[in-house]
Amino acid sequence: MIELDLNQAKFQTTMFMLQKMESLQVLGALRKIRQMTWEQFYDHSGFNWEWIEAKQYYTFRASDKIRVAAVREGNILRLMAVFDDHDSAY
Repeated sequence: MIELDLNQAKFQTTMFMLQKMESLQVLGALRKIRQMTWEQFYDHSGFNWEWIEAKQYYTFRASDKIRVAAVREGNILRLMAVFDDHDSAY
């Protein structure tokens, strides 16, 4: 199973800036990810895991509107930031 690291300051700052419903959507996505293997996560079409070369991190879709920046370190998914519109993640 995937372990989550939510301790990055920028992730916390951007997460706490979301509206209540947006926060709940992100938490729902994270809850689902915690129950997956890496292979399941990569294959899940809803998360749309992708590398952003210019930023040197990955992003995944947490909702129709929200993307989360993250890096993989072994079995840990280290969450870096939350973007409340998809374009700002790029």
